[in-house]
Parts: sequence; C-alpha cells; structure tokens
Amino acid sequence: MTQPLLDVDKLSVTFQLPTGPVTAVKDVSFSIAEGETLALVGESGSGKSVTSTAAMRLLPELAKTTGAIRFNGENLLEVSAKRMRRVRGNDISMIFQEPMTSLNPLHRIGRQIGEVLVKHKGLKGDANRRRVLELLNQVGIPEPERRFSSYPYELSGGQRQRVMIAMALACEPKLLIADEPTTALDVTVQAQILDLLKSLQTQYGMAILFITHDLSIVRHFADHVAVMRQGEVVESGRTVEVFDAPQHDYTRMLLDAIPRGRKVPAPADAPVMLSARDVKVRFTTKRRLFGGNDHFEAVRGIDLTVRRGETLGIVGESGSGKSTLGRALLRLLKSEGDIRFEETDLAPLDKSGMRPLRSKLQVVFQDPFGSLSPRMTVGDIISEGLKVHRPEMNRRQREAEVIAALEEVALDPGMRNRYPHEFSGGQRQRIAIARALILKPELLLLDEPTSALDRSVQVRVIDLLRDLQAKYGLTYLFISHDLSVVRALSDDVLVMKEGRVIEQGPVETIFTSPKEPYTQALLKAAFLEEEVAA
Repeated sequence: MTQPLLDVDKLSVTFQLPTGPVTAVKDVSFSIAEGETLALVGESGSGKSVTSTAAMRLLPELAKTTGAIRFNGENLLEVSAKRMRRVRGNDISMIFQEPMTSLNPLHRIGRQIGEVLVKHKGLKGDANRRRVLELLNQVGIPEPERRFSSYPYELSGGQRQRVMIAMALACEPKLLIADEPTTALDVTVQAQILDLLKSLQTQYGMAILFITHDLSIVRHFADHVAVMRQGEVVESGRTVEVFDAPQHDYTRMLLDAIPRGRKVPAPADAPVMLSARDVKVRFTTKRRLFGGNDHFEAVRGIDLTVRRGETLGIVGESGSGKSTLGRALLRLLKSEGDIRFEETDLAPLDKSGMRPLRSKLQVVFQDPFGSLSPRMTVGDIISEGLKVHRPEMNRRQREAEVIAALEEVALDPGMRNRYPHEFSGGQRQRIAIARALILKPELLLLDEPTSALDRSVQVRVIDLLRDLQAKYGLTYLFISHDLSVVRALSDDVLVMKEGRVIEQGPVETIFTSPKEPYTQALLKAAFLEEEVAA
C-alpha cells in the first residue's frame, strides 16, 4: 500500500488556560495521498483550524499536542524548529481565511511574494522579480507588472486571495492547507478561486487539505471528507459516499442544514410600504486643485416598490451598490431621487426630521459582534433605543420590554446581564434582531445578517425571521450574496451590478428563468445551476 503524503494519527491538542485545561482536538486521525483533496468540515469550534495549525506547528506555547503528524513518514511533532522552518513554505504551505489580515499593509505585493523566494530558494534580483511576475500571472492577477508595485488595500478581496495563493505556491509545495479560503468572497469570485486551486493542483500534483463549513463546496471540490464535531472526527470517507449515505446523525444534520421552503406571499392588495424612484448615490473621490470634484456613482437611478409584509431580496457582488442602496433608502446616506415610506416623502427630511421615523425603520447588520458594544450588557444594548424613542418609560417598564424581546427571539431573558462576548455568533445575531424589534418597527433592513454564521445557525435565524414576519407583518429589505438564503426568504429579487439593476422580478422567476447572463453566472457560481431551466 502506498504511504500517504500526510498521516495524522490520534492527534490531540489541549490548551492550558488559567481556568484549567481545554481539549480542542481529541484523537483525530486522517490521511491524504499525493494529488488528493481532503475536506475537513464542521461548525465553528469543531477543531478544524486547530488541527490544520497543529500540522504547521504554529500553535501557541500554551497548547500541548500529542499523537503524530507524519509528512512523508517524518513526524513533524518531533522535528527541530529549524527543520520545521524548512518544511513550511517548501513542502507545506497554508492559505488563511482573511488575506487582508495576513498580508502586510505597509509592503508592496511584489516584495511580499519575493520574500518567500529569498527565504526558501535564495532567489534575488531580476530572477526573483521574474518568478514573482510569473506567479502573479499564473494565479490570474491582471496586469502583473502594475500589481507588482501595488499595496494590499489597492486590490479587491479576490485579488488579495490570489496573492496569498501565489505566496503559498512560490516554492511548489507538496501539500497546500487552505483554511476557509473562500468564506469572505462573492460566489463568482469563490468559483474562480476554486477553479484556480483545481488547475494548480493538476499542474503541480499537490495534495490539498481544504477546511470549510460550506458543504456545497465540498461536494464539488473534495475527493474525501472528514466531519468534525467538538474536536473529534465523527465520520469520514469518500465525499460521494458520505454525502449520499451519511452514517452519523451530526453529518445528516449538516447536510440537512440548508434553507428550505418558500415564503408565504403577502396579500396582493397589501399597501405599499416603501417606494423609490430614480435613486442615486454619489461619493466624492477627489477634489481638484483648481476647483470642482470627481465623483463615483455608487447607485445609478434605481426604482423599486415593496408592500407591507413583503421581502425584497437585493443581491449582487461586493461593490455592486446593494448595501449603499439599503442605507440610502433608510436615509442613512445622502441620496438623490424620490423615496417614500408609506405616505411620507423622505427626500426633504434632515436628521431631526427623520428621528420620529427611526423607530419604524430599523437595521440588522452583518457582524453582530462589531455592531454590539462590548462594554454594555445585552439588556442595556436592547433597551438603548427605548431611552431615545420611549423616554416616558421607566426602568421597570424597559426591563419588561427587554425580557419580552429576548423571549421573542428564543433567548433566555436571564442572560440579559451578560456581555456580547459571552454569546455565540448565532446568539449575538438574535440579540441584534431583538434590539431592532423592541421598537416595534414596520420595516427591517437586513444587511447580510446570516453570512458570518454556520449553516445550521443560518437555518435557525431564517426560521426566526420568517416567524417574526408572519406574526407582525414586518417588511424586509434583505441584502445578501447567499442566493439560497435569498430564495428562502424573498418575494421579489433585485439583482445589482456596478450600481445598476440588471434584473428584477418574482423570486421563482429569477431563480428558474434568469434572463441576464450576469444573473445566470451568479446562480452557477452558487452551485444553483441545476435549478436554472435549460
């Protein structure tokens, strides 16, 4: 039998914390052969990233590791630090989830890739530059000569991820560890990155350890899969076999954690809640030396109508203008055009004029950890709006409203004196929804409210939003690049690209019979192409 390239044998990782030892990985075993892709899947906290970091010997000193991690027969847990430095980059490389935090913002792209070649290959001068340009071209960076001198902030998210791949491949490693490399990317960019990794794998014959919580990617990308839960591998095998006949209840739960069902349509004669005509948003990008400004038009003349109890899904890639449009509709950004909420014309209203309407127009943001103050208790966060919009209420009345709001989103009111960091991502998003609901709003702007959550948590949040909408007749503006979530929640869909509406209509029409090539590309990239009519 051929020896595997990487063999992880009964790996355990325990962190020695002041409060006591915490075991993050327990007796994990799996192997990867040359040229093979193994996907390590599971929810947040399952131990996937700790396992991959252990393979690179990058865990902090407070981590105690037992078992064996054999690479080409050599146990990496027993080699010297000097030997391990030779293995990293040369034989094993890693792509991290967020390239913006992995790339040095003060150094140009060419220099950062070139450092890898200097360190591991001793390649300097013109030879170094030629190899860097070759790598940039290989990973599909446009105008590599110009991008060689660019800083990370001058590149898009997809381009920064390609730079990370170029750095990882600089020394032609035998094993590439990709830790959630597409999570923060649009579906079309995600598809491009996956295609790129597959083609480079074929070219170099390298093995890939692919870490993700997105099972739709795994089905299309991996040869084998290992499912992790609470630090343990609960099931493993060929991807096709695990997906078609899962043996473990947890695997079945993950596979079943996809948004199902369709929204119950609002009454056809429901009154118009929000309407907009020819909405435009312009940002000043540059002030000229001799007067005048240069402008960037982020939203370009958009019309829409949303009735009470409806959900309008707004989709598109990053930079398409969808979040800018949402904020403009709620007058959180200066805009041009006609915007009406019920019978009120919002266009002429200033900040003070909008204040009485704010309780009716609420927002739930993408990252609840960033939008919830870490210095306030959950009870104070949720009741904050009441102090502004219901000043006549006393403390006891506000607390009663907080308790009711927490119960509404299925959270224990007894936890209202805790702080945001003591809650999971899904619980924090429920807290953000409770904060919005406590003011009894009529319209909610939901800006990517599920994109940072595990699939199983996403499904629970979607069910909660559906229930709340049915109970209170809420109207939603739902902004997302996750098309399966949009389909499950929306009545109508508006597809945006470069600030314009490319296509709009009923959700089923858009998903089953898209007319525009851009919409078709979005569906295909999201692995929903089987639902597009021939």
